[in-house]
Amino acid sequence: MTPPSSGTLAPALEAGARVASPARPPAPRRPVGRLQDTLFERATLFFALLVLGILFAIIAALTVAALPAFREFGFGFFTTNVWNPVTKQFGALATIYGTVVTSVIALLIAVPVSFGIAVFLTEMSPAWLKRPLGTAVELLAAIPSIIYGMWGLFVFAPLFGDYVQPALTAIFGDLWIIGPLFQGAPNGIGVLSAGIILSVMVIPFIASVMRDVFEIVPPVLKESAYGIGATTWEVVWNVVLPYARVGVIGGIMLGLGRALGETMAVTFVIGNAYRISASLFEPGQSIASALANEFNEAADPVHSGALIALGLILFLLTFIVLALSRMLLAQMAKGEGRKT
Repeated sequence: MTPPSSGTLAPALEAGARVASPARPPAPRRPVGRLQDTLFERATLFFALLVLGILFAIIAALTVAALPAFREFGFGFFTTNVWNPVTKQFGALATIYGTVVTSVIALLIAVPVSFGIAVFLTEMSPAWLKRPLGTAVELLAAIPSIIYGMWGLFVFAPLFGDYVQPALTAIFGDLWIIGPLFQGAPNGIGVLSAGIILSVMVIPFIASVMRDVFEIVPPVLKESAYGIGATTWEVVWNVVLPYARVGVIGGIMLGLGRALGETMAVTFVIGNAYRISASLFEPGQSIASALANEFNEAADPVHSGALIALGLILFLLTFIVLALSRMLLAQMAKGEGRKT
């Protein structure tokens, strides 16, 4: 064998030396955008703390303004059913009762209807109907509340008092326990009417949120359930709802918050009477409607303090509802994976 010549050996050795030599470490990269990241982090922290500060500021302002009423009546303000600006006797029990009852009625009607709308739009609606029906539901949320109140007073209340309330009295009036709820004068104005109007107002919010969270469920999960022979109801109940339960509960809480704080629509149809009655046909009063009716006329410090105390109670009711929803979600999260 002929040995390689020195002319061909030198380039080969140089190439091998280059391959065998260790690679140089990469030069350290200079931080890019460090200042922008710091500014962005500080800005977002400021906005988050700003929201928290506004929340505490609202609580503090309401508490300070409500002190005259709390000093005058103490804890009895929450348990008294008397509201008389002439004698300066104020109690929040009737307004708390009206707020809670009308909101519960609204949710009892709105949640099933909203669930049905969302299921139809996401699972059963033909393609040509899905978009116009969804748009119509969303447009209902854009109607001002005073329009709902005027419609409730001039259109809904007369029809409800002439036809629906007598029928409810005839069907349920003599039943045990629930009978007193449907007794009274069928005048179309009262707690039940306010609850029904509120349900119409919160349906668009709950239905829109439910529809959106149902649409983000991965199709493979639903197709797998359909593949093993599940019906549409079984897919919705066992696949869609467990996957989207956080969004569903959030939509319900959004509707409840709207129902608790609604003012003008309730003011038109609730009757504005400071009383507590077993009958849902009787007039009542909510916290929001009481504030709308009397705040401009409250010249006495105790009267204005009582009204602001009602606002503080409404704020606390909303906070309690939110806290209960969080507790419910946490309890449901603990039970994940236990059932097979």
